[in-house]
Amino acid sequence: MSIDTDTARRVAKLARIKVEDDALPALAQEFSAILGFIEQLNEVEVDGVEPMTSVTPQRLKRRVDVVTDGSQQDAVLKNAPDAREGFFAVPKVVE
Repeated sequence: MSIDTDTARRVAKLARIKVEDDALPALAQEFSAILGFIEQLNEVEVDGVEPMTSVTPQRLKRRVDVVTDGSQQDAVLKNAPDAREGFFAVPKVVE
């Protein structure tokens, strides 16, 4: 699939990217190369291939789903600019 400069201009506008007119041919060529690579990937035979998250077999660690307070209140509030009574203190914004 070939992308022309008008399409590249439209894509840049939709992406809110400022592209100078002299850079549009190069951008169109890059878009065409990307779409060509995607078309090449579509030709790969993947029937019967199990999806995987990594090239090495591994299982995610499981833990019990228990609700806790985190036991880190002091550590969290240590960097607060203003903390009072165990909470972040913020300026009043509504009169």
